[in-house]
Amino acid sequence: MGLRFLADQCVPAVVIEKLRDVGYEIGYLRDHLPIESPDTVVIAKAQELRAILISMNGDFTHIFNYPPANYHGIIALQVRNHPEVLPQIVSRLTDYLSVNPDVAHYKGKFFLVEVHRIRIRQ
Repeated sequence: MGLRFLADQCVPAVVIEKLRDVGYEIGYLRDHLPIESPDTVVIAKAQELRAILISMNGDFTHIFNYPPANYHGIIALQVRNHPEVLPQIVSRLTDYLSVNPDVAHYKGKFFLVEVHRIRIRQ
């Protein structure tokens, strides 16, 4: 099975389109749940779909509330009110995904994707 993603409602379409363009399976949250669904329901849906959650929602960065070990993977895009860096962040993410294509690599981990690095927590 290849990498499968669920994009939270806050993820811009350009991110989803880029991941699809390079061959990843990625679904929109709105195709599965109302967009105002609580974070706990969103992460549960990602689990149900056996998908890695991609979000820009800072709530998912709280590893005490969302312990990475409990999930198939969480990727947080760290834009910090600078949307102009989004292309660089998406490029960093797609480069990382291409080098690490194994689903097992993401399970139980949290990835914070920034312009100049990706931080990983377990």
